[in-house]
Amino acid sequence: MKFSKRMDRFGEGIFATLLTEKNHQQAAGKHVVDLSIGAPNIPPAPHIIEALMSAAADPKNYIYAISDTSELQKAVSLWYDRRYGVAIDPETEIVSLLGSQEGLAHIALSIVDEGDVVLVPDPCYPVFGDGPALAGAELYYMPMVPEKDYLIDFDIIPDKVADAAKLMVVSYPNNPTAAIAPDWWYEKLIAFAKKHDIIVLHDNAYSELVFDGLTCGSFLRFEGAKEVGVEFNSLSKTYGLAGARCGFCIGNKDVVKHLKMLKSNMDYGMFLPVQKAAVAAITGDQSCVAATCAAYGHRRDMLVDGLNAIGWKIEKTKATMFVWAALPEGYTDSRAFAMELLEKAGVLITPGAAFGPSGEGHVRFALVQDDDEMIRAIESIDKSGILKK
Repeated sequence: MKFSKRMDRFGEGIFATLLTEKNHQQAAGKHVVDLSIGAPNIPPAPHIIEALMSAAADPKNYIYAISDTSELQKAVSLWYDRRYGVAIDPETEIVSLLGSQEGLAHIALSIVDEGDVVLVPDPCYPVFGDGPALAGAELYYMPMVPEKDYLIDFDIIPDKVADAAKLMVVSYPNNPTAAIAPDWWYEKLIAFAKKHDIIVLHDNAYSELVFDGLTCGSFLRFEGAKEVGVEFNSLSKTYGLAGARCGFCIGNKDVVKHLKMLKSNMDYGMFLPVQKAAVAAITGDQSCVAATCAAYGHRRDMLVDGLNAIGWKIEKTKATMFVWAALPEGYTDSRAFAMELLEKAGVLITPGAAFGPSGEGHVRFALVQDDDEMIRAIESIDKSGILKK
């Protein structure tokens, strides 16, 4: 058998590798506290589940959706106006995604040709680079470093590279670093994109998971944003609809148009009951959003305070469902440390190197376990002696 050369650019995804290691430990009878994958364990609010169940009980809803219903389009437009203060044309500036991951994997196919340059953050969520790589793009990594609060510095990107780039992927609040970006940074982003004629994709999956009285909005609220790009938003974490795969690409009409065209050749739209659940989520009672944010904030405090108490000094992250931590003293290899932590403490985390070269020296915790498991993780790390190297 012969397979495509493009697959030579990929290895097994890090989360598949981690799952294999987890299964080995569990097969040996060990308990594993899994803080690796950002898979939310907070379910949707009852009114969202009811909307999904009611729609799923209707036999007429099992046809192909083909496209987004006008009800969904209008709901997303109203949501962006209410939540972010951004006016969105429901027919031309919105297209649904079968989860942001699907959109991130495919959008580059509608923008870049083989050999085109795409700018991606480093470190970054893996599909930020994998999607453009599938389209045959050449990746240029924009380093995000703690000394600059993990903000991309556009001034260090060579003009030659910027002029050659067709697409740039950015994301704040950021996965994996959990950093947030100030207004001036977005203004600089838009000016940079206009100067070099670059399409911007801003992933905004975590705008509701912001702590300590801070708030985040939308990239699209800044003047000129719609002229240069789009924003992805997701209902996975905010509303507990991760498995339902429900996200949106919102913004520039031309980008949305081309993504719609691509998707019309790839899928038959979002399952109609999921569309109904999405409408219920973004138009219904929003108290569940505050409750979800509070739950993740509580888990962040529990984990960081607990790790600090046993000698692993970590700063509290400002947003997202993740904690980004420098390796404990005496360690330099994030993959080796993550495997040692799993072996000795039964705690599974993601090595920073999995997110790109600039991620080395760090690990990411996902706040996806309840209190008992979080406490167990802290106690197991302490008892393992791994912090006493």
